[in-house]
Amino acid sequence: MNFLRLATMALLFSAIAACTSVPRFVNEYKIDIQQGNVLTQDMVSQLRPGLTKDQVRFILGTPVLSDMFHASRWEYYYSLRKGNSGDIERRKFSVFFDADGKLVRVAGDVSAATASDAVRPGNSMQELDLGSVGADVKAPPQQKERGFFGRILEKVGL
Repeated sequence: MNFLRLATMALLFSAIAACTSVPRFVNEYKIDIQQGNVLTQDMVSQLRPGLTKDQVRFILGTPVLSDMFHASRWEYYYSLRKGNSGDIERRKFSVFFDADGKLVRVAGDVSAATASDAVRPGNSMQELDLGSVGADVKAPPQQKERGFFGRILEKVGL
């Protein structure tokens, strides 16, 4: 009887121990974690001096940080942590207003406000004076994307 109890306990402990270890060739799936505001160069290029806070909020979205001690500055942060490699990509973008609530300047990971330029990666913080950007600079017209049936009709020749 003692041998049967001992064999049952040994079998139970070995079963429990087998469930706790994971073989080296098995890797768990880790997801990409994205936090903050995603800002594109097209969104930044729409900013012009003199825009109100509501207009800026409409273009860029709600800021991550709107501090009561710095009411004239909004902060937009973006962070992407890759699940498989653990690499972290960070962006910071600041919007500054005057006393009347009008847009004065922006700073952060930005480049010149043309649609052909892209946001530079890394830690390249710079300030962009919106007064130097001409009001006549416009993004190139985008061609309307056709739907599924529109593309089929286009291939047929209609």
